[in-house]
Amino acid sequence: MNVEQTIIDNYRCSKCGNTDCHVREVAMSGTGLSKIFDIEHNHFLFVSCTHCGIVEVYDPDVLRGHKSGTLGTIMDILFGG
Repeated sequence: MNVEQTIIDNYRCSKCGNTDCHVREVAMSGTGLSKIFDIEHNHFLFVSCTHCGIVEVYDPDVLRGHKSGTLGTIMDILFGG
């Protein structure tokens, strides 16, 4: 089971107690050269409550227990993903 599905299955809003959410992966550039070349190697999961709208941010690498593969980052560099 992937991390996103695990969050959806176990979600409980810390503010209102709702159990429904939306999960979106967001990629961001860092600083220095990655910002200049628009390399988006920082990925985060934004989880928003469908009732009250509060948003929680998670690092998927921490949740998976390991750093994601570099293939996606390399593809982003080569093809502007």
